[in-house]
Formats: sequence, C-alpha cells, structure tokens
Amino acid sequence: MFELEIYEIINILGLILGIVFGMIAQKNQFCFSGSIKDYILMKSTRRGASVTMAMIVAIISTTIVASYFDLDLTKTPYYKENINYFVIIFGGLLFGTGMMIADGCSNRHLIKFGQGDSKSLITLVFIAIFGFATAKGLIQGYLSPITNNETLIKLSLMIENSTMNIYFVVAVLFVILLTLTKNIKRIFTLLDGFLIGLLIAVAWVITGVLGEESMERVIELSGVSFVYPTSKSLELFMFYQVNEFTFPIALVCGMVIGAFTMSYFNKKYSFGCTATQKINRVTYNMIGGALMGTGGILSIGCTVGQGLTGMSTLAFTSFLAIVSIFVSGVITGLILNKSGRLPMCFIFEWNDTPPDYNI
Repeated sequence: MFELEIYEIINILGLILGIVFGMIAQKNQFCFSGSIKDYILMKSTRRGASVTMAMIVAIISTTIVASYFDLDLTKTPYYKENINYFVIIFGGLLFGTGMMIADGCSNRHLIKFGQGDSKSLITLVFIAIFGFATAKGLIQGYLSPITNNETLIKLSLMIENSTMNIYFVVAVLFVILLTLTKNIKRIFTLLDGFLIGLLIAVAWVITGVLGEESMERVIELSGVSFVYPTSKSLELFMFYQVNEFTFPIALVCGMVIGAFTMSYFNKKYSFGCTATQKINRVTYNMIGGALMGTGGILSIGCTVGQGLTGMSTLAFTSFLAIVSIFVSGVITGLILNKSGRLPMCFIFEWNDTPPDYNI
C-alpha cells in the first residue's frame, strides 16, 4: 500500500537515528564543550569520559562495518583532495572559541533547544546563516584567497592526509579514558557514550549500504554532523520548492524531536539554565553561533562531525580538527572563567562520588 523509494526510507531512518541520538544525548547531556567546562569549573570528568568512550566505540564499530560492507571511507569529505591543513586548524580554532562563548556546540544547542532553551534557537540560526555564507555565500568569497591559497595547499600536501593506525589511536584514547575515569568500573556506566558511538557506525551503514541501492537520487556517503546540515535545514525551510529533504536534514530534525521527547521524562535538565552570571546571553549566543557556523564549515565538521564521525574514519584531517577545537575550547573556557562568564548550569559527577557544591 505504501511503497517507499530508497531515498525516502533513508530519510525516515535518518529521522529515527536523530531521535535516538537526541534522546540519549538529552538523558545525560552528552556534550564535548560541556566536558571542558565541567573540568574547568569543578574538575569533573564524567562527560569527558562519555565523549572519549563515544570516540572509541565509533572508531571500532565503523572499522568493523566498513570492512564487512566494503565501504570506502576515503570517499568522504574528510579525505578530500588538495586539503588545506591551515584552514582546517583555523576553522577548528574558530569553532572551539564559538562553542565556549555560546555555552555549547551545534549538537548541544539542538539538544538545549529541544528541551526548552529558546536562546539556543538564536545560536542555531546564526550557525545556519554563517555556515551557509561560508560554504556558498559572502564569507566564502572573502576567505577564498586563504582556502584556495596554492602555497598553503602545497605546504599541506607535504604531510599526506592518511588513515591513522587504529590500534595506536584506540590505545591512546583508552589511556585517556582510564585517566578520566580513575576507576575501571566507571567505564561500564558510560552507556550514553557507548550508544552514541554505535550510532555513528549505523549512519555509515544507512548512507553507504542502503544508499548504494538508490536509483532515484544519489545518496552521498555521510555520517552524523550538524553545522552544514543545520544550514541546509534553514535553507529548506525558506526555499522548500527548490530543495530536498535529505538524510542530514532528517538527522537535525530528529535530534530536536528526540531531545524534546526525552525532556518530558527527564525534566531536571529542561527549560533553561540555573546560572546567574550577569552577562548578555543573547549576544554571546549570536557571536558563538557565528563563529561555529564559519569554523564548522572550514574545519569540515563540528565536535560530532569531526570528533566522532570524522575520527571514526581515522582521517588525519579529523585529528587536526578536533585537537584544534579542543585547544581553543580550553583556552576560551579558562578566559571566560577568569572573568566569571563561564556559566555552570548543572552538576555532572560520577554516581559513586557525591558532588562538591563548595567548588
């Protein structure tokens, strides 16, 4: 009765994947930038451990499915030709700064908006506008002398954008995980990171395996990312007659629906922030969103797009991007904290350790 085309099935699966991702992320407030903030403010490593767990699982599960289904992950944007490492690093620095100023990365603001924070919509709109302007609009023209600079590209080509050794990368991440948990038993409590890591691999299967069977539309091999898809979602909203609903847009919509749904069962994180800092939050949301929109496009992804999806392909470019995001995030966080402008909305601690409210 209801015969669906392959691309329609892929879009439905993308929506379901986004809903599941949003529900999991909302349950424990999964967040890369939040993990940095937690450590700066109260030396908490709970969310940082979840992010690290997600990286490990994403890499291992993606490697398994890529091998089983014979997926060529070098066809993804993370392995694009004539890579400009200087732009990747610059974009990562912009994104890391923006996510701390706005109090959350693109993934985080989709969750916050879904659970009732109206100010996050401001950040998402600015991410979308500046992301699209950097990819195809005014900002692209101004940055073209840098992004397409032959000298910078030649210097970048001196270091091949190769696939990193999975054993080495996983070993390093596991050492980091043990350092963050300080107790191996805590690793088994990181269910949110484990499940989100698996969802990264599921996205590759949907677009890479099922997408190959699509005859009606060309389905690009893509994973989970949120900066450019947020831009495309806004474009579809404004010009739906000349645009198509796609897997990345379905993910964005699903994230908001999933977070909204889970917030009804997990109300302790819903509807705003308990921080009392006297700062102009709207201004910070706009500036942070603009920086993330531009930075996310230049670095080919956000904390999820590069930190999880990109790293799951073991691309050297993704390593540079996420390190750049992390470094600028830490520096910006320390500066904001020194001036009393790094808000602490909720306490995140290990279940076996009572939070120290005197921090």
